[in-house]
Amino acid sequence: MAMKIRLARGGSKKRPFYRVVATDSRMPRDGRFIEKLGTYNPLLPKDSEERVKLDMERVQYWLDQGAQPSDRVSRFLEAAGVLEKKERANLKKGEPGKKAQERVQEKADKAAAAAEAAAAPAEEPAEEAASEE
Repeated sequence: MAMKIRLARGGSKKRPFYRVVATDSRMPRDGRFIEKLGTYNPLLPKDSEERVKLDMERVQYWLDQGAQPSDRVSRFLEAAGVLEKKERANLKKGEPGKKAQERVQEKADKAAAAAEAAAAPAEEPAEEAASEE
């Protein structure tokens, strides 16, 4: 049986509250679970101790049994020091659109042209002085 440690959503509309549960990966998100391991309340401030509560003994037991934590739960466990931090690719951080890239390119071109224009007059008098002597 493929075990997962993941969040099951509860609470009312626009007031989310999550249970951290150990469940079979084939069960629905809010469906049947084997054991409740903790809670997560995203409405509380980030520095609040009540925001994330986990029963670490049971979490460690399920990890030892081969349960795989979801991405969000693994972040909770990394913050608690149970798991080591891993590198993640930020897939939602996209590149700017075409127009924004064009604006950046135009700005860079103007800056380069201004730098050339500023450097060119400074060099000419030095060359004229050398040719006069």
